[in-house]
Parts: sequence; structure tokens; C-alpha cells
Amino acid sequence: MGSAVGDDLGESQQLMMPLTIPVILAMAMIPAVFNNPNGPLAVFGSLFPLFSPIIMPARLPFEPPGWQIALSIVFLFAGVIFFTWLAGRIYRVGILMYGKKVSLKELGKWIFYKE
Repeated sequence: MGSAVGDDLGESQQLMMPLTIPVILAMAMIPAVFNNPNGPLAVFGSLFPLFSPIIMPARLPFEPPGWQIALSIVFLFAGVIFFTWLAGRIYRVGILMYGKKVSLKELGKWIFYKE
């Protein structure tokens, strides 16, 4: 998001909100995970790449199956690769558009921008 933001700090806060929502949701899921560590919400949260860095460590004391831990790591690495690619696409166009007001819709266009 750094390449999409100019000098206006208010604009950066608007663009950072979609990035913080998964963290807030994962933190809100922790009490449900502690109440039922092998329930469907806990399993989904520990496998979904945006939630797994928070939910899986919360499940580890309850000894989840080994395949879930391994699958969580694989999905997390795949998510890192995907989001690094996505950030590269946004950065490639965003660095050239310095000073232009950016919306989430405009960021979506940057992802699919062809050279």
C-alpha cells in the first residue's frame, strides 16, 4: 500500500483498513477457538492464510492433528507467495502514479494492468 499513497496520511488510513480487518477478525475468533479448539470455526481459522498466524498458535496447546498443522503451513506459504505477487503488481503501477488519489477500485485496476 505504500506505493499507492502520496503525502496524505488520511488516504493511507483508508487503504490500510482492508489489511487490518483480517487481524481484527482473527483476534475476535480466539475466544471461540479456546471454547472449541477442534470445531469448524477453529479449523477454518487455522487453515485460512490470513487468520492462521493468529489462530493456529492459539490451537497448538490443544494438540490439533499433525496434518492440520502441516496444511496450515503450506497454505500460509502459498498465501505469502500470492500476496507478494499481488503487491508486486500494485507496486509496479503505483510507483509510477505518484501523487494521484487512489481508491480501492483503482487498486483493483492496477492489479490487472497490462504493460
